[in-house]
Amino acid sequence: MNFDFLIQQLHYTHEYLNASAAKSVNISLTLRNWIYGYYIVEYEQNGEDKAKYGEKLIRTIEKKLKDKGLKGMSFTNLNVFRQFYLTYPQIGQALSDFLKSMPIVQTLSEQSSNYSKKSIVQTPSEQLQIIDIESIRLLSKIKHVGNKHGLEPSKIIQSLSFSHIVELVKIENNLKRAFYEIECIKGTWSIRELQRQIESLYFERSGLSKDKKKLSALTNQKAVQLKPKDLINDPITIEFLGLNDRALVMESDLEQALLDHLQMFLLELGHGFCFEARQKRILIGGTYDFIDLVFYHRILKCHILVDLKTEKFKHSFVGQMNTYINFYKHEIMQKGDNPPVGIILCTDKESTMVKYATAGLEESVFVHKYMIELPSMEELENYIKNEIK
Repeated sequence: MNFDFLIQQLHYTHEYLNASAAKSVNISLTLRNWIYGYYIVEYEQNGEDKAKYGEKLIRTIEKKLKDKGLKGMSFTNLNVFRQFYLTYPQIGQALSDFLKSMPIVQTLSEQSSNYSKKSIVQTPSEQLQIIDIESIRLLSKIKHVGNKHGLEPSKIIQSLSFSHIVELVKIENNLKRAFYEIECIKGTWSIRELQRQIESLYFERSGLSKDKKKLSALTNQKAVQLKPKDLINDPITIEFLGLNDRALVMESDLEQALLDHLQMFLLELGHGFCFEARQKRILIGGTYDFIDLVFYHRILKCHILVDLKTEKFKHSFVGQMNTYINFYKHEIMQKGDNPPVGIILCTDKESTMVKYATAGLEESVFVHKYMIELPSMEELENYIKNEIK
């Protein structure tokens, strides 16, 4: 074995096992989320506590699971899990093949059996325990009878990431969804590629095209393909593995240095900045976004959201920041808080720009007060210029 061959073999070994690990994690994540959806739907249909149906039930589940320290159990995600089960009931037919060899299944079955022995009087909702895989498989087979479209369950589990599935369950038409399943697997599309093809009406264009095979070939030739690292760096996978959110953020050296120093700069101003988060991840309508720095200002009694862009200013940055502000207004603000304020910092080699986003600040007194308490645009621009130098 020569040295070049050694390096080649080490590289191939890494690539193969890295892809295998990513696939294994994704299959486990997909199955977990389907089973979550199954339990939620079955509880809704069999439970007696009708007051908890719908949104109230999901909100209650969200709170209880978060109390247990589980990540990724937001109201939005739980609804997606529920919809996943309702859209793909046939997944249950493949559960036994994937799960029967896992020790956790036997453990859960034993726990279920022990719980049943201890329970003397049970309501229908209390009887909903870890139902054996065979029962799930038979039930899903019955519910799948009406849907003749779509791929085999095992193909969906093995070939599509859960983030792909999140996009697919949004499609109500079974035939259209099956079309994107097939094209996505055939072209090994990335998540963004799938989103782009749906938004560009690829299904509709294919229906109008006389040469559908040629259109498919041209589309996949230009498509961005999925890589194993995309699965591991996916927000949903990060939550599932319990990793730090920072694992999702790919910062350049310039961004890293500017954010490190800017964080200290604002804290050292002494104007009441209290550091709260770095690369704060928020979920809006199924899409994850990251806010570079989040502070709470004890004098202004509001959140300060800071977004750094290492490029020239674009008007879209304001719209993005206003989205963050409105999210904080509706989801994060507590009683007694003032509306959040956003600071956009843009920089390139030639110029620097600072813009304050003040969406929703109707009170002129507060606007005047925050202009006094926050560093001026000139201060921030000079700071960024000096840092770049």
